[in-house]
Amino acid sequence: MTAPNLRHLRVFLAVAELRSPTAAAQRCRVSQPAVTQSLNKLEQDMGGGLFLRSRQGFFLTDRGQIFETRIRRAMDRLDAALHDVAPRLTVTATFSQLQALITMSEAQNFTLAAHNLGLAQPTVHRAVTQIEHAAGRPLFERTSFGVVPTRPCRKLAQAARLAFAEFDQAQADIAEFDGRDIGHIVVGALPLSRTVVLPEAVARFRAQRPGYRIKIYDGPYGEMLAGLRRGDIDIIIGALRDPLPIDDVVQEPLFLDRLAFLCGPSHPLANAAAPPLDVLARFGWVVPRAGVPARAQFDALFTENGLPVPDSLVECGSILLMRELLSRSPLLGCISAQQAEAELSRGLLARLHTQIEFPGRAIGLTYRADWVPTAAQGLLLAYIRDSAQATGAPLTQ
Repeated sequence: MTAPNLRHLRVFLAVAELRSPTAAAQRCRVSQPAVTQSLNKLEQDMGGGLFLRSRQGFFLTDRGQIFETRIRRAMDRLDAALHDVAPRLTVTATFSQLQALITMSEAQNFTLAAHNLGLAQPTVHRAVTQIEHAAGRPLFERTSFGVVPTRPCRKLAQAARLAFAEFDQAQADIAEFDGRDIGHIVVGALPLSRTVVLPEAVARFRAQRPGYRIKIYDGPYGEMLAGLRRGDIDIIIGALRDPLPIDDVVQEPLFLDRLAFLCGPSHPLANAAAPPLDVLARFGWVVPRAGVPARAQFDALFTENGLPVPDSLVECGSILLMRELLSRSPLLGCISAQQAEAELSRGLLARLHTQIEFPGRAIGLTYRADWVPTAAQGLLLAYIRDSAQATGAPLTQ
């Protein structure tokens, strides 16, 4: 939804609950003509009637029920956060002010925030000043390092981000109701999923929903987790974390994956029979980055066997780069066996035959604890789960 009017949304929710525009006008402290105007504008934006009007009252249509479900979730979250900062904000805060607050909390600089929003700097400064004035307290601390959001400001910005994400979901739900493809799903793809699970799932999804946008991001887990919690990313797929890093996300295991030791096809150990670990420790390695589950398993293998972790390491999560490094040098590699399957089957890499058996790593989905996908997003999730079922070891192993 583009630049929604928060007052219109509150009026809509009041009418949906009270079934009376008169009672809604009293609750929202606006005139009855203003209620009528708000509903007409929303119905125009949503492409159809949201209420059946009768002498017995106003009753939600099927379209209205879909819209109400999303908007109720969004406004309950947003109004709770606004009330915590200052009750008055639940009446005065506007979408534009909250958008400026979000962008300023990220940029911490008025010039940069204005650039990111495509607005003039005085416009952003005025919006932030207005919401601070209504709150009756500063929401940013002016320091030599920038304009730093206070803790209440950070909490409000987070709630506003997720509420705005629900507004977008509302528009996608209405489009789905009308048989149109509007909306998107943003997937954070950790290394394994880019070659094993996602390609099949995305191909099947595109065949069914060619007009629905899919955005796939890669990067460090920490950055994608932050994006997930902000509402910028819908799901992350890849190795799960143990313990769960924070309690507002949920992990859904899909299958078990195991690491493998690899080398170039012409490496002296390519055809060796079970080289011992102390021999392997003498070589340089291409391994996952520090801090990821696969790297923890690699390091633990040596330390638990009384050996130092090899110190000649190249940290890399790309099977393509690993393949090129191993084919040009005596380096050894450690990566997901599933991720390397294509290179192994084509003879581009060789798997070391060792007696080492890595424990299974849980691969799965991570999403916000209260995330409710649209129908199209749910379809992609179903294809991801189907693809994962045919991949790796079952979770019961």
